[in-house]
Amino acid sequence: MIKKYLVFICMILSVFLLVKAASLYPGGSLLDKNSEGFGWSTNFISNLFEAKAINGLDNPGRIWAILGMAFQSTGYGVFFIRMSKKIFLKVWAAVLKYIGFANFLFIFLIATPYHDLGTISIVLTLFGLFIITFFVLKSKLHLLKFCCILCLLTYYCFFFVYGFGYLALAFIMQKIYSLSSILLVLGLEYFTKPQDFANIKSVKQKKAANG
Repeated sequence: MIKKYLVFICMILSVFLLVKAASLYPGGSLLDKNSEGFGWSTNFISNLFEAKAINGLDNPGRIWAILGMAFQSTGYGVFFIRMSKKIFLKVWAAVLKYIGFANFLFIFLIATPYHDLGTISIVLTLFGLFIITFFVLKSKLHLLKFCCILCLLTYYCFFFVYGFGYLALAFIMQKIYSLSSILLVLGLEYFTKPQDFANIKSVKQKKAANG
């Protein structure tokens, strides 16, 4: 039972622990160093991983944030590995598997001075979801097609507003893409099966089938 619902358990625990960390965050943001507490629309989640809050006080929520991201990394890792087993094109299945193992690696980086490298995990996760979206679009999973496209758009919107310095929007978009990604992963994990992608073949496979 635990094995079947491992991704769900990891994601729920991750959200719970990050909320716990946010409730303990002393205060301070990039917009106002004297603000109180953690603002979901004024702070980045990465602020929770710092030993010192932006206002200079010790951050007692840091350990909870690290644990939360560890569970999230585990959840994503297990998801991509399991998803790779539903894809019959070996090359792309292998890529998803490697992305899954890479997520496990970032668990150990989160608690180190190199935790900023965790941003690589975001890029890998986005790439993995992009690959899965390609296969979903070729399937008959019509609702998940919409969900995949919507989730990817939230990522791109975040990169756009952050890249152009619209911090007020970037704070909000970070939470939106994080939540939409978690919901999409849960949908793909529990509402897809290998048969949904069985008819998707490479050009080489199609030529072989046609003789």
